[in-house]
Amino acid sequence: MAALFRMNCMQSLRQGLALMSPKETIYRRIATTSSRHDGIKEETKPVKRKWVSYGFSHKNEIEDRHALHQTMFVCVSIVFVIGCTVMAYLPDVRGKDWAQREAYLQLRYREEHGLPPISPNYIDASKIILPTDEELGDTEIII
Repeated sequence: MAALFRMNCMQSLRQGLALMSPKETIYRRIATTSSRHDGIKEETKPVKRKWVSYGFSHKNEIEDRHALHQTMFVCVSIVFVIGCTVMAYLPDVRGKDWAQREAYLQLRYREEHGLPPISPNYIDASKIILPTDEELGDTEIII
């Protein structure tokens, strides 16, 4: 099975290489017989190379390929490569990096001066409204 697969791959590779050859005109020998059948007359006729348009120009092959290569260069090189580079190096618009850096600086300052990481009186106790025992009822409180 593997041998058949390799043979098929090699055959398709040879056909692909033959299609990629830069021959402008291929000459084919055509043997024709005369109406009298007295001999074979050989003649050569130029055969145009097969061309399938990429959709940029249906009349000129060179213009079609040039437009394809130009479009692919712009799409791949400029849009993807430069676009990804710009997105990677954009500044932090949400301020997440700044907030994290500021938090580390505050923690370092508090550790150096012997303060707790977060002050127990960060919010004034008079501003906190706690529910009464009647409002809590039988609700279990986990501390």
